[in-house]
Amino acid sequence: MYFKQKRVWITGASSGIGEALSHAFAAQGAHLILSARNLSELQRVASECTHKGAASVLVQPLDLAQHDSIPGIAQKVLAEIGKLDILINNGGISQRSLAQETAFEVDRQLINVNYLGTVALTKAVLPTLLTHQLGHIVTITSLVGKFGSPLRSSYAASKHALHGFFDSLRAELAATPIKITLICPGYIRTNVSVNALTGSGAKQGTMDEATGKGMLPEVLAHHILKAIADGKEEAYFGGKEVLGVYLKRFFPSYFSKLISKTKVT
Repeated sequence: MYFKQKRVWITGASSGIGEALSHAFAAQGAHLILSARNLSELQRVASECTHKGAASVLVQPLDLAQHDSIPGIAQKVLAEIGKLDILINNGGISQRSLAQETAFEVDRQLINVNYLGTVALTKAVLPTLLTHQLGHIVTITSLVGKFGSPLRSSYAASKHALHGFFDSLRAELAATPIKITLICPGYIRTNVSVNALTGSGAKQGTMDEATGKGMLPEVLAHHILKAIADGKEEAYFGGKEVLGVYLKRFFPSYFSKLISKTKVT
């Protein structure tokens, strides 16, 4: 029960990995702040978390693309909960389109939500973490935050950017008690591919075969909570796709040939 009475703010909490994390923290008796755009789904998850044993649940709608609204929302939440123990940056969108067929506005949207929205929320809560000299910032990136793959050009770019930002922030906070953890999932059985943006900006609307066979989000949530409790700086989860991290690092030429031929949907 490491997380009992901890105040945990989770973005993207209305479905998928965020929903599974909400349930897992609730089962350990945490105080939850659940955020996403879909209020009705957030309320459903909140009700489930209450029944699972959450110490309390605060529902706070949040759109990561609306950067100007984020500081005010953070101020409102922090005024209500006092201190924040853990921020889970999980909200985001994926992509399924060739770079040459992707409208620039789609590239912009992926960066605005996945990278800039996450940075905006992190910066909004960071002063409070520094004031209280406590806190753990956990960001859900992706294995493609470590390597690129076809059909994910701007998604991979947004995730790579998160690694650059949070690695730098970790170094800057080294003299403080504040911790930074980067979580890199592979294929997880959620609706991420159904909601992924195509080149026109429309949702793909179908489940990728690889995603449909991926790790269950409940299993991933268990691994993530352990990684947080263990103070891991970075952790990789999934199936054989995790090997890509090491192939890219030690055999980059071989990996480039391999990933160009690998079915990634």
